[in-house]
This record gives sequence, C-alpha cells and structure tokens, in this order.
Amino acid sequence: MSLTVNIYYTGENGNARKFAEEMEQSGTAAAIRAEKGNLKYEYFYPVNDEQTVLLIDSWKSLSGSRISCALPENK
Repeated sequence: MSLTVNIYYTGENGNARKFAEEMEQSGTAAAIRAEKGNLKYEYFYPVNDEQTVLLIDSWKSLSGSRISCALPENK
C-alpha cells in the first residue's frame, strides 16, 4: 500500500515559498525524488494564500519512506 503525506508549510514574508525554492535549487528535492520508493515529491502554491506552500510526498510503502525513519520503533 502506498503512503501519501500532505504537508502545509506556512511562514511570513514569503518564507514558505523561499524554503520550497531553496529545496528545489539546492538539489535536495531532486535527491528525495531519486530515493528508492519515492513516487512524488512536489510543492504547490495555493492561489489564495501567498504565505503557504503545500508539499505532496508519496512513497510506494511506509517501510520504504523517509517517514518510517521518524517512527519511534525505528529509532
């Protein structure tokens, strides 16, 4: 079963968008997309909220995701 997480980043003075742009420009987003099991790692900007960014992060499975590293049983 696949896993999709929607994460909303918010900030003031455009900081959320700056964060997303930095992730793209630094190559970090591309590196995550290249990880085994990653299906999607994309940023989206809401039309009516310039201070928020939506990240959609999808993986083939929980065990193959970066998210599983944060679970207490895996620490």
